[in-house]
Amino acid sequence: MSTPLPSTDRLGTLSETSDGWQLRFVRHLDRPPSVVWRAFTDPELRSKWFPDTMVGDLVVGNSLEFRHEGMDIQPFRGEVLEVVEPNRLVFTWGDDLLRFEFAESDSGTELTMTVGFSEQGKAARDAAGWHECLDNLVKLLAPDPERVEADTWATIHPAYVERFGPAASTIGPPQEYLDAQQG
Repeated sequence: MSTPLPSTDRLGTLSETSDGWQLRFVRHLDRPPSVVWRAFTDPELRSKWFPDTMVGDLVVGNSLEFRHEGMDIQPFRGEVLEVVEPNRLVFTWGDDLLRFEFAESDSGTELTMTVGFSEQGKAARDAAGWHECLDNLVKLLAPDPERVEADTWATIHPAYVERFGPAASTIGPPQEYLDAQQG
């Protein structure tokens, strides 16, 4: 088993696209794509790493609702755009476009996640959040979860602020998130 990379080596990247901005993350999971796929489609597994509760079936054209259980945040909507089991899943998450690609590798799955969005100022905030979520996914599927390095939003956010710069760091965490962290 390979040793986990230090946090800075797991940082996502930010690029400008013709549609706005895009975050890109790559993670290696020690399970085949069919097992990783279950962590996206099984609500119980998904609840252990995804940032909110997703309500709706992952069928192209279906509407989704995202709820933040235990937080005073209004649910928001999304739509399933593409499902190619077990290789690709694409859906909207509010105004953002989430794309997950699962490529088989010699020792499991290489997961590439891209997030398309329009407001550059939220890049560092969202990158830290997705970074934490993906670390939780890796840990969930690891043969030895205790040996997996995982960052929290609070510990990794400063690295994204530094990496992406001031223009990508003008929007911080929602007050509801800060309140929930303190409560």
